[in-house]
Amino acid sequence: MVNPVHPNAPEDDPERPDEVTGKLESEKSETPEPGIYESRRGRSSKGDSDDESESGKKPKKKKMSFWKELPILIVVALVLVFLIQQFLARVYVIPSGSMEQTLHGCPTCQGDRILVEKVTYYFTDPAPGDVVVFKGPGPWVQNEYTEQRSDNAFVRFLEQMGSVIGLAPPDEKDFVKRVIATGGQTVRGDADGKVYVNDKPLNEPYVYWEGDAPNTEQAFEPITVPPGALWVMGDNRNNSSDSRRQGGGGLNGVVPVSDVIGKAQVIVLPPGRWGGITDPNPQALALSPVLQQGIPIGAGVLLAWPVLWTSRRVGRAVTRSVKGSDRK
Repeated sequence: MVNPVHPNAPEDDPERPDEVTGKLESEKSETPEPGIYESRRGRSSKGDSDDESESGKKPKKKKMSFWKELPILIVVALVLVFLIQQFLARVYVIPSGSMEQTLHGCPTCQGDRILVEKVTYYFTDPAPGDVVVFKGPGPWVQNEYTEQRSDNAFVRFLEQMGSVIGLAPPDEKDFVKRVIATGGQTVRGDADGKVYVNDKPLNEPYVYWEGDAPNTEQAFEPITVPPGALWVMGDNRNNSSDSRRQGGGGLNGVVPVSDVIGKAQVIVLPPGRWGGITDPNPQALALSPVLQQGIPIGAGVLLAWPVLWTSRRVGRAVTRSVKGSDRK
């Protein structure tokens, strides 16, 4: 019969607890306290950073060489130029004398470089008086100027790049003219050079008569401009192949609004010609002689009225002050 062992009874090996206890105490003594370890660690990392700062050695990023950056810069520049000229603006040189004297393009003078912006016609259609650049429609089979590119591929590439920034004429058949009438309006011209829209004469201060007088080719039959189209003419009426003559004239001479590239806003070159391009609305300025004579009279009446009203107010104030002083 085996007697049960009491839980508090001593074990057979009394020395074992002491050995275990001693081992645990030695392990505790070998393990550093958390605070001491962290302080040592902090001092060590701080010392390393101090050493790096004192030595002045910091990791440097290796720079890309110039010859590796150059192709990237060229590609980025070309993309930006393409986006700007495709959607915002472009410099054009169109060597044609049809817009003298507004734009210089005669063979004996230095052609103007004009900035043509495209944003305006994203929100509105061309209006009478606007100077626009447009692609030659199909019936306009003869351009006023055809630029011949070089047969050398490299030179042709340089010419094409120059046309992008306005240093060389464009290779495509582009025109620059002034809008005279828009869709739904009827336009006609007399032999004396006077142009009428909806039977009202236009006031055109920009017209230049090469030779000092209209030639015998100024008259043209009434044409009703179709919707979505424009009737355009050059400012140099004696030397302009425009809607009156292109495609045989008539409806073949109108320009679809969809062919308009943009509005000519500024002359950028040569420096002596810097300035904006005027775009007065000839239809808004068209007034009968009676109205033109009445403008000064009307202006005088309008200016006289506030002067008369002010003088009356001042006179009344003076009269009141005089009466008041007499009573005293």
